[in-house]
Amino acid sequence: MSLTVVLGASPNPERFSYKAVISLKRHNHEVVAIGKRKGFIDNIPIITGQPPIENVHTVTMYLAPYHQGEIFDYILSLRPRRVIFNPGTESPELREWLESYNIEIVHDCTLLMLAGGRY
Repeated sequence: MSLTVVLGASPNPERFSYKAVISLKRHNHEVVAIGKRKGFIDNIPIITGQPPIENVHTVTMYLAPYHQGEIFDYILSLRPRRVIFNPGTESPELREWLESYNIEIVHDCTLLMLAGGRY
């Protein structure tokens, strides 16, 4: 099982980050949801802040680029193998920074990747 961190998780069922957490769980991925506000997505707690997390395979972004500047170092501290930029989250600055650390960058939709068996 691989661990995925969802950055920008929301307890609102209409948000794509909420749907991604549900889909990751259904596809048997361990999920950590990090958001601005505490809450739950199904039975998964939404954690606030920048908690230390080990064995991260993937970080999937649901944060707009203007909210990403403060998390560059945090993402690096997670040591992910890849970062998925979901539509609307693409940041050239963060992409270049992650590439300089040899972290795989994927521009895709987590939900479509899971549904199509490409995750």
